[in-house]
Amino acid sequence: MVDFSYICTFVKWYNMKIGILKEGKTPPDERVPLSPSQCKEIIEHFPAISLVVQSSNVRRFKDEEFTNLGVEVVDDLNDCDVLMGVKEVPINDLIPNKTYLYFSHTIKKQVYNRNLLVEMINKKIRMVDYEVLTNALGTRLIGFGKYAGIVGCYNTFYAFGKRTKLFELKRAYLCADRNEMEQELSKIALPTNFKLVITGDGRVSSGIIEILTKLNIQSVSANDFLKNNFDEPVFAQLSVLDYNKRKDGKPFSKKDFYERPQEFESNFLPFAQVADMYITGHFWDNKAPFIFSRNDAKLPNFKIKIIGDISCDINAPIASTLRPSTIKEPLYGYNPITEKEVAFDDKDAITVMAVDNLPCELPKDASSEFGREFIDKVLPHLIDDDKEDVIKRATICENGDLTPRYEYLRDFVKEERSVNLK
Repeated sequence: MVDFSYICTFVKWYNMKIGILKEGKTPPDERVPLSPSQCKEIIEHFPAISLVVQSSNVRRFKDEEFTNLGVEVVDDLNDCDVLMGVKEVPINDLIPNKTYLYFSHTIKKQVYNRNLLVEMINKKIRMVDYEVLTNALGTRLIGFGKYAGIVGCYNTFYAFGKRTKLFELKRAYLCADRNEMEQELSKIALPTNFKLVITGDGRVSSGIIEILTKLNIQSVSANDFLKNNFDEPVFAQLSVLDYNKRKDGKPFSKKDFYERPQEFESNFLPFAQVADMYITGHFWDNKAPFIFSRNDAKLPNFKIKIIGDISCDINAPIASTLRPSTIKEPLYGYNPITEKEVAFDDKDAITVMAVDNLPCELPKDASSEFGREFIDKVLPHLIDDDKEDVIKRATICENGDLTPRYEYLRDFVKEERSVNLK
């Protein structure tokens, strides 16, 4: 937890007004960057900061939950200095000359948000993107990844229960909170020889493992997973060293793989031949090999029948992920022979769970976790002089132009402007 007395020395001279935005993107998002209690915490510990919340009938935390704690709820945020949301702000709602913090989904040249970036530049907005808030070593400071892992893991067992008819779980989004969702875990019944494989070792995987730990599923090494049989359910967490190999067969390190992924090929198939379930928690670079291909999935000894693709890269490293699924309809089937979508419980199908907005299913818990990270790891840099350049590194545009770190977006921005002029 942050030492508030230390931080307050930086803000005595500066009055800042923070506004919490209502989410305007469709479909609606029920999350918020700060919970009611966290808003109260900021107000109480930082007298130089005032904070208001924009009224919303969408978010899971209701307006009265803020007002009951003495947090002011308003309709208009025009007098705020800093505006905080979660997802992209609708272009028509952007207020010129403000500092915004949200996930803009522009840094990878996402075409669907090109005009959003152009408008932020035109309106001289300072855009601080949560996705690129990092420390000096490049480690991300904030995100919803852990809750993607928590809900994604739960949903994958929901899929297993639906496919096998061994048990029935209440959907996570219908639970009041994580505590209620975790009470459902006692219903899960697994075969004694059940094997689960996970890829990734970051935030998402940490959330997956929190659920597996509550299920008392034992962790085993990648080598033991491949070679041994067990009389209890087990899982193996694979790093890139486990499910990739150099094309020339030489030894390699993680650094080698990250720097030259095009020199590698997948080594995942041995795991797919012994695993019953697969949950993804990896980050995939489009220069890296596919984890398993459509041809791999056609092999008669490809055993995996349930896949929770939390990473959800479409038509890419996981051959069965044809499209994102939705919170309301989380499952579909993939027929490896026809390479087509089928019913999730088709006898020849791989059952796929590929919801791409998983933290939205537990919006209160996910928001509280995110807000805690924001207060502890980001707020100190926002309100002092940012000596460590945390805010600077995450600022995509300001003063009517791209910042030097994001100059690579110049052609991307110009393309939208040229289209608008035609």
